[in-house]
Order: sequence, then structure tokens, then C-alpha cells
Amino acid sequence: MIAEKQICISGGDKLSEINVNGTLVWYYTICRREVWLISHGITPDQDDSNMDIGRFIHEESYAREKKEISIGNVKFDILSEKDGYMMIGEIKKSSKYIESAKMQLAYYLLELKRSGIDGIGVLMFPKEKRREVVELTNELATKLAEIEKEILKICYEEEPEKPKKINFCRNCAYSEFCWS
Repeated sequence: MIAEKQICISGGDKLSEINVNGTLVWYYTICRREVWLISHGITPDQDDSNMDIGRFIHEESYAREKKEISIGNVKFDILSEKDGYMMIGEIKKSSKYIESAKMQLAYYLLELKRSGIDGIGVLMFPKEKRREVVELTNELATKLAEIEKEILKICYEEEPEKPKKINFCRNCAYSEFCWS
């Protein structure tokens, strides 16, 4: 599931290296327990219908665009140049998780900026025929730097926090893991 950067696990459950990525930023804004699970190599149910739908939408939408572009340690759904800027497109199943999607995309823009590249982001919701532009502001970059620290703190904990029922649990591919 973590495509942008790998989290290395060695010597039992000891984390040897953690690289924050867009996926962890996405999960941080939804459920911090998921951050811990992913960082410790516990993958969600790959047969979950929501994951299947997400993969299908990603594969079938925007077929003319270049997809799955890697730059350094991050992987973008769509990358193109527009008016002297790099445009990063992120394809999502729905706008239900728009805040998480915005933060994930903003993190990609921050990583580009750290590499000396200015960019603009576009969230794409093909089922809704909707797009939303995301720009990296100084305020957002500062917030993302704090989120990176919090993610690292979570990942280095010995155990995940206890599960808490939230609205997102209903469609979560970790549901069996948390509630069995």
C-alpha cells in the first residue's frame, strides 16, 4: 500500500527507518491508528470492496494522462507541466475524504518544493465529474511539517492506540483487524 517511500522494519518489531509519505499523511488525517498499522507492515484487507473500487477508478479514469509517476521517493497519480508549473493530479473515489485528500496532495507539493520545483495540485473525483485545485501556502507547509513530526511519533510507539469508532470505520479495510 505504501508506494512512495518504504518503511524499514528490522530486528523484530524495531523500526529502523521511517520516511513520511503521502499515504501516511492521508491516514493521519483520518485515523492515527492506521498510521501505526501501515508503518508496522500491517496491510489492510486487499479484498475489501472499497479498495477494489478505488483501484478500478484509478486505473480507468483519465486514461490519456500519464499515471503513477515517481519522482524521488513520492509517487503521483498524474504529473504534467502546465504554464511553467508542474501539475500533480490525485485521483480519488469520492470527495467524502476531501480534507485528507487535500493534505496528501499538499504533502506532494511540499516534497516537490523541497526538491526546488514549484507545483500546483488538482484533486480529481471522476465519479462526481469534479476537480479542486490545491496550492501549497506557507501556513499549509508549516502544518505539514508538524504533521510529519506527529506521524513519526506515532510510528515509533510500541503499540497502536486503541481503536475508536469513527464515521470512517464503516468503510475501512482495517475494520476486521480493529473490531474482531
